[in-house]
Amino acid sequence: MQRHTIEPRPGWQETVEAQGVIYPLTRHPDDSLRPYWDESAYYSFSLPEVEALEEVVEELHAMCLAAAAHIVEKDRFADLGITDPRLASLVAEAWHRKTELPSLYGRFDLWYDGSGEPAKLLEYNADTPTSLVEAASAQWFWMEERFPGCDQWNSLHERLVDAWRAQAALLPPGSPVHFAHTIDDECGEDLMTVAYLRETAIQAGLATEAIAVEDIGWDSLSHRFVDRRLRFIRSCFKLYPWEWLATDEFGPHVLDTLDNGGGTGSTLWIEPAWKMLLSNKALLAILWELYPGHPNLLASYLDGPRELATTTGYVTKPLLGREGAGVTLHQPGEPPAPGPATGPSCYQQLALLPDLSTPAPGAHSPTNHVVLGAWVVADEAAGLGIRESAGPVTDGYARFLPHVIL
Repeated sequence: MQRHTIEPRPGWQETVEAQGVIYPLTRHPDDSLRPYWDESAYYSFSLPEVEALEEVVEELHAMCLAAAAHIVEKDRFADLGITDPRLASLVAEAWHRKTELPSLYGRFDLWYDGSGEPAKLLEYNADTPTSLVEAASAQWFWMEERFPGCDQWNSLHERLVDAWRAQAALLPPGSPVHFAHTIDDECGEDLMTVAYLRETAIQAGLATEAIAVEDIGWDSLSHRFVDRRLRFIRSCFKLYPWEWLATDEFGPHVLDTLDNGGGTGSTLWIEPAWKMLLSNKALLAILWELYPGHPNLLASYLDGPRELATTTGYVTKPLLGREGAGVTLHQPGEPPAPGPATGPSCYQQLALLPDLSTPAPGAHSPTNHVVLGAWVVADEAAGLGIRESAGPVTDGYARFLPHVIL
C-alpha cells in the first residue's frame, strides 16, 4: 500500500456529484468548505496484497458470526447494553432464524499500513454503514478515467444486485420494499446511500418505494405501519440504527409487529435485528475472549483497560456511536482524563492510525491518518473505501480517497 499525490481532474466536483456524491465538500468548524471527496491523492495496492486482505476480511466476518452465536447461546445481551428482555428475545429469535431474513452488507474499519504488519480490526458497522456510494461508484469511475485498464478492489455494485436477487424469495410477496432514510441528514449522504441501494434492488428486479423514516405512519386500526399513501409497509430497508428503531416513540410498535422470518409479524426490517449483535463495540471484547492473541484483533475489554493502561495505551469507545463520537485516546501510564462519563464502553488496545504521506524536503504536510473500510456483501468481501483524517480519530471531517490496484 502506498499513498501518491496527483492533480485533481478539472471539474471533479461536478463529476462526482453527477455520480451520486452530492456531498463532495464538508463544512468545518471554522465555516470553511473542504473536500470530503479528495482526489488530490490516492492509494495503490498490489494484487497479492488485496487478495490477502480479502482473506482477512472473510475470516473476521466468520469470527464475528461465531461471536454473535456465542452472545445468544450464553445470554450475554447485557454486555451489549440490551437489558430489555423482550428486545433480547427478539434479537435471539432473529439470530436463530437468520436464514429466513434478508441481510445485505456491512463495513469493517481496519488498521493497516502496508508494511507487512497484519491488518487489525478497529470496529464493524454491520447495521447502517455509509460511504457506500463513493466506494461503489465514484471511485470506480475515477479509476477508469485516471488509470484505464487497471483494476480496483471493488465488486460492490454487482454483489449488491446479486444479493437482492438471491434473497428476493425471503421478502413478503406482493408488496414493494420500502427504502427509508432520515431527513435529519443535512448533507445528503444518508439520502444518496439509500437511493443507491434502492437502485441496486431495482436492478435485481424488485419493486421499491422511497420514504423518509419520519413519514412512516402507524395505523391504529389495523395496527400496522403504513406509508404516505396508507399502504402497508411489509418490508423496509432502513438506514436507521436498530438501537433507535427499537427505543424511539414507535419502538413498541416495531417490536409488536416485527416479522422475524416466515411471516411472524407484519413488517420485516432490513438489516434484521440480529445485526445489533455486530454493530456494538462490545463485540470487540467478546472477539478477544474467543480468539485471544489473534493477529487481526486488538486486545479489548469491557471492564476497564486492564494491562493496556500501562503497556500499549488504549482507546475508550462507547458501545454505540458513530463517526468517532465519544472516542478518547489514552497513552500508556496516562491518568484518565476528567470529563463526563461516556456510559458503557469498550477499552481497546491503542493502535494509532498510520500516516503514509511523503512530504517534499522542508515542506510541511498535514497529517493524513488512514483507515481502510473493507466492505462485506452477503458474507463475502466485496470492496474497499479509504478515509483519512487530520486527527487520530476518524470523525465527521474525514476525507474519502480513491484507490487502484497497480
